[in-house]
Amino acid sequence: MATTARLWKKLAAAQVTKTTPRVVSSGQGAYLTIAGKDYLNFCSSHYLGFAEEPRLKKAAQDAIEKYGLGTGYRTLSGTHASHVALEKAIAEFKGTEAAVCFTSAYAANASAVQTLLGKDDIVVSDQLNHASIIDAVRVAGVKNKFAYKHSDMGDLEAKLQLAQELQKTPKPDGEHPLILIITDGVFSMDGDLAKLPEIVDLAKQYDALTMVDDAHGEGVLGAGGRGVVNHFGLEGEVDIEIGSLSKAFSVMGGFVAAKQPLIDHYLMNARQRLMSIALTIPDTAALLEAVSMLGESTTLVDKLWGNVDYLKKGFVDLGFDIGHSETPIIPVMIGDEDKARAFSQRLFEEGVFASPIVFPMVPRGTARVRVIVSASFSQDDCDAGLAAFKKVNEELNATAAAA
Repeated sequence: MATTARLWKKLAAAQVTKTTPRVVSSGQGAYLTIAGKDYLNFCSSHYLGFAEEPRLKKAAQDAIEKYGLGTGYRTLSGTHASHVALEKAIAEFKGTEAAVCFTSAYAANASAVQTLLGKDDIVVSDQLNHASIIDAVRVAGVKNKFAYKHSDMGDLEAKLQLAQELQKTPKPDGEHPLILIITDGVFSMDGDLAKLPEIVDLAKQYDALTMVDDAHGEGVLGAGGRGVVNHFGLEGEVDIEIGSLSKAFSVMGGFVAAKQPLIDHYLMNARQRLMSIALTIPDTAALLEAVSMLGESTTLVDKLWGNVDYLKKGFVDLGFDIGHSETPIIPVMIGDEDKARAFSQRLFEEGVFASPIVFPMVPRGTARVRVIVSASFSQDDCDAGLAAFKKVNEELNATAAAA
């Protein structure tokens, strides 16, 4: 059989395991409409409810009327005044010297690593970092990679000692390799935080750069949602901050925030910026309004954390194990993969959309139903979700006891 024929046969066979996501026919608010029915949205990362925020919608609509839709390549005719304004607003919000935006946080991660490091530089990365970080290191072609045990500062230091030994050997250009420590700010499967103060201290001790992917911390942690670096009081001490503009900000895109010389380096050399289209006009306008709203008031962030505290207490009172979450990501631990899938399916039948997280996304035996909290929830919404979890848990436990 010819090579191409084997490929098509293999692809056709794989279709047996194809999964189709549920199709939503509403906005991404507290409830999602699926097949004509409303479901409590316990699975979207729209932490602040901005996906249906009237001010963001109006900003996008007004910008369309004034400027149209599309832009272009940033290096040609695609840099619009609103892009410059957004990057300035993000830098001011984050407390950094400058920022540069991309069409996704995935692209921002890839750019941050690929544009800075060569194949002979060194990366030290948390074992549970997001796939976009892993891919970013692969795209950069870095040969010297160390993965430290999740949030284990002793193991991080051990890996930095190995990296420091490698650093003694110059690269072909005569320069000594850079060491870059990369971590998620918030780990999305368990909702725990990176031990950022300790990471920064170790970076200083071993002459390493630091990079934090704060996708789930932007708009959530810190003063008024300024992120995990602000949360720990480390402004100016983390070299590279990556942020998502599609989670708490509920639009699309990502950014790198850092000191001006590094941002200038990305502006001139990042292929993900040079060879890709810019954010659209309405996306940019909506994001500007979101940043403006967070700068005006902490109301939404405060409401988010009120809901987080209420739901966490509710789950614990019902006897659920919610791990060690420090964020609006609440892992309701189930353990068995099949039971987690069944639990999620029964919740859906009860009108609650919450995703099962199973192997290989998490180790075997640690399956959970992940709940993501939003400021858009009312207390009645929270109570309805807790009631559904209580009902499904009692039913499944009764079924297991009778088996």
